[in-house]
Amino acid sequence: MERREAPWEPDKPRQRRRPRWGEFRSAYPRIVTAMALGLAGLVTFDGWLLYKRWSYSRQIAEIRAGMSEVERARADAIIASSADRTRLQVALVRRDAQLEDDLNLAVSVEKSRLYLQREGAQLREMPVRIGPEKAIGSGPGDVKLAAPRGRFTVARVVDSSYRWRAPAWLMADRGQPAAAREFEGGLGPIAILLNGGAVVYSDPAAGPLKDPAYVMPGAVRASAADLEAISEVLEVGMPVYFY
Repeated sequence: MERREAPWEPDKPRQRRRPRWGEFRSAYPRIVTAMALGLAGLVTFDGWLLYKRWSYSRQIAEIRAGMSEVERARADAIIASSADRTRLQVALVRRDAQLEDDLNLAVSVEKSRLYLQREGAQLREMPVRIGPEKAIGSGPGDVKLAAPRGRFTVARVVDSSYRWRAPAWLMADRGQPAAAREFEGGLGPIAILLNGGAVVYSDPAAGPLKDPAYVMPGAVRASAADLEAISEVLEVGMPVYFY
């Protein structure tokens, strides 16, 4: 049945009555409620972002107000040069990874992806999680960690039988006692140890990295299935690029 404003007449075009907003709300109350809650959540989140932006801008303005003209110019130059230097380093590492003749691994920190590639051709793409930047402790002995950048090589490929010694700062960060720091299988079923101390590990069943929601700062957490799939081609000395 169709709702009409007036009965049909043979010589006049048919016209449907448009439903009103009240009728739609009565017919679909759950949809309307979900839309309203979603809109309210987005507005609240936007307001929080605007507040944080205003707060950071105010702090920056206060800091700059206490500087002299020479100090402000020097700070601006340092920030600009650091940003340019980082972008240049990332671009160079990405280019070297694409031009590498031998089989290699490449980690895109921005995209959270691990690639097995050769001469720029990506043979396998794997999602990974990158450990966040973090400062452990305060004072002259604090530890500051960030995602690796540059070219590394594979130092060792280990399995679940490997007894991994967790660093003291990690135990402190996880709130666990530092007395027992060695864990068999602490890096998961398979892990790639790189020169310089960086590590690509899978999901462990024991140790401070057992929590699936936690990623060790300065490290890469990948799926055990993905690492097992490329384990046959992993060898000591294989290049690993982080960009």
